[in-house]
Amino acid sequence: MADTDGVQETHDYHLDTPMKNEPFHLKGCNALDWGMKNRLGNIFDARSGRTVMLAVDHGYFMGPTTGLERIDINIVPLLEHADTLMCTRGILRSSIPPTFNQGVVLRASGGPSILKELSNEEIAVSMEDGIRLNVAAMAVQVFIGGEFETRSVHNMTRLVDAGNRYGIPVLGVTAVGKELVRDAKYMRLATRICAELGATYVKTYYVAEGFESVAASCPVPIVIAGGKKLPEPEALTMAYRAVQEGASGVDMGRNIFQSEAPTAMIRAVRAVVHDGLRPAEAMDLFNTLKNQK
Repeated sequence: MADTDGVQETHDYHLDTPMKNEPFHLKGCNALDWGMKNRLGNIFDARSGRTVMLAVDHGYFMGPTTGLERIDINIVPLLEHADTLMCTRGILRSSIPPTFNQGVVLRASGGPSILKELSNEEIAVSMEDGIRLNVAAMAVQVFIGGEFETRSVHNMTRLVDAGNRYGIPVLGVTAVGKELVRDAKYMRLATRICAELGATYVKTYYVAEGFESVAASCPVPIVIAGGKKLPEPEALTMAYRAVQEGASGVDMGRNIFQSEAPTAMIRAVRAVVHDGLRPAEAMDLFNTLKNQK
């Protein structure tokens, strides 16, 4: 036991200073439990309130796609520039150094490959394994309007229930099939359904017309998917417009690791997302970094 001899009388109560109770910096997340908010703090930068997620989970249905042939060579050097890594548990265990101390968002749904109907997914990773891996969040694909819509929504709600039990955020990923129109009306529907049913935050696609209404009508943070590989100026412009119109960050994969200069690209994306660099300025930064030896 502590020695009680000589214990001084307490006196420093700062009676003239009200106790601080600062609100959490993410939209719709102030009422979450401390552990949930702490994990979100490992995803979203406290200064900007935004995130640059590096998505490398494509292999769960695409296999070793271009740029992801060797995670240890192509991806590990990029980790220091990412706020968050989105990956599968197989890649996390086999290829990601345990010294990586940023947030990990773990892909939790899966099943079919690109050879089959992708909307027919199941929960493929338990919340307990996510806890074992010390992840910041779990991600599940939701196919609003797809053939297996209800199944995918229930995948998400079961994961949300487990996440609420253990304090793990759940990212609802809105998928868009070939038969669905990628417009603001659809994105408003898909993101709102995910948020209404408990997703802590939502990943969706940027649309050039009406994205402000998508972000405004979703009561939780939205991050945009990078989607297919674009020329660097277009990808930087998309990131800039998305955050200016209400997105809380980006989740980019192919637009980073398939770039001609991946390190320069992720640093340019960071400058757009966190510092508000305009696309032309970010492109200048990209070219400068690309040419450095």
